[in-house]
Amino acid sequence: MIELRAGTRIWLAAGITDMRRGFHGLSAQVQTVLEQEPYSGHVFVFRGRRGDMIKLLWFDGDGLCLFQKRLERGRFIWPQAAGGTVSLSRAQLSMLLEGIDWRRPDRTWQPPMAV
Repeated sequence: MIELRAGTRIWLAAGITDMRRGFHGLSAQVQTVLEQEPYSGHVFVFRGRRGDMIKLLWFDGDGLCLFQKRLERGRFIWPQAAGGTVSLSRAQLSMLLEGIDWRRPDRTWQPPMAV
């Protein structure tokens, strides 16, 4: 379980990333392409070309953590932009990791009007 501190931002790297990259390659991409600091404590999320795998890079205060997830079926929902970043909330990150469309989640139940 990742315990994110208050004020931690979650950045989605738009476009595709070479999933062969590890700590050093993704840290360099955070600095050069995203123009962020990899040791800031923020979470950086990258997606591969096929769309079934993502990697998260996060500094927890002691060292860099690299998490990877591959979906057995389906694809991770990603912005159409070729570059730049998108900021996500913790709830949106949770939906992304579950393979749910985090951009427009549908509510399955609407409360009745109280009259």
